[in-house]
Amino acid sequence: MHPQASNDTNPHSGTETVKLTAYSHGAGCGCKISPAVLDAILPEGAGAFKDARLLVGNQMRDDAAVWQIDQQQSLIATTDFFMPIVDDPFDFGRVAAANAISDVYAMGGNPVLALAILGWPVKLLPIELAGKVLEGARAICAEAGISLAGGHSIDTPEPIFGLAVNGLVATKNLKKNATALPGCHLYLTKPLGVGIISTAQKKGIAKKQHTAAALDSMITLNRAGALFGKLDYVTAMTDVTGFGLLGHLKEMCQGSGVNGVVEFNKVPLLDGVASYLDQGAVPGGTTRNWDSYGRFIGPVTDRQRQILADPQTSGGLLVAVSQTAITDFEQILQDQGLSAHHIGWLEDRPEITDAPYIKVI
Repeated sequence: MHPQASNDTNPHSGTETVKLTAYSHGAGCGCKISPAVLDAILPEGAGAFKDARLLVGNQMRDDAAVWQIDQQQSLIATTDFFMPIVDDPFDFGRVAAANAISDVYAMGGNPVLALAILGWPVKLLPIELAGKVLEGARAICAEAGISLAGGHSIDTPEPIFGLAVNGLVATKNLKKNATALPGCHLYLTKPLGVGIISTAQKKGIAKKQHTAAALDSMITLNRAGALFGKLDYVTAMTDVTGFGLLGHLKEMCQGSGVNGVVEFNKVPLLDGVASYLDQGAVPGGTTRNWDSYGRFIGPVTDRQRQILADPQTSGGLLVAVSQTAITDFEQILQDQGLSAHHIGWLEDRPEITDAPYIKVI
């Protein structure tokens, strides 16, 4: 039985407040299929298609597909959708849109067009709320300088929303997640802890200032990726979402044939994360993540695992920067008013095939 609407007024819906998270079994990118199950669905070589203009395809497990238009420019195509991670429908639309657009920025490109993907339980939730979801998405698309030009909708048991996004990138500026080099330093542009705070919210123990900070992080566009794409010394880039920092760094390391070192005390966290972990606010996605890739990670404490495998929604960019350009990169961050935290580095991978890809210190 689904919960009833309260008598409080939702500032965006103009109707009775409905807690959207109560209508979904998962939250945001935490409802993604686990990496291990995804490997079973998409085994190595699955979907292989010979197209010389397909620069990035399914086999690379990157953030988006990339198709070369001509000698100068390439098309970036991606899609991302999930169930509510916040209760307010306008905010749900904003978070889902920012999360989907992030894939384009993570490839070093600029978004140009978006289409909506909407699933709505029309017999359970007012359709006006679905309209507010679309309003939120349009607000973020406008911030990114693109149109929400259409889309598709179906009647579903749970609310689902996301975008299919196209972008453009100068082919020479294309960034992949499998081109990192030993000696590069790792930077993260947003703090971790979104999954933990959203779980605390579902438990009813999250403080308003912490949920507000998490929302602010999730609706912040990763537009810095388009700038980073123009920097030759940025050797690889990806965004951190449902697989957690360790999962996405593992993909970068495995694809690039390098090892990663994470300095745990330098990893930025949202306020309140430690307190909520002490109260048991660990997302189910954290366990699924660790079960999928824990064997690729060196020894960690329970607290390190809970934070570094925490599924993020609309998380930050993970950027690999050549060691010789650290000063220049940090100067650009300062000049542009951008925030990025140095969290570790990459090393040569030993010949031992079963050695961990990531060490946490």
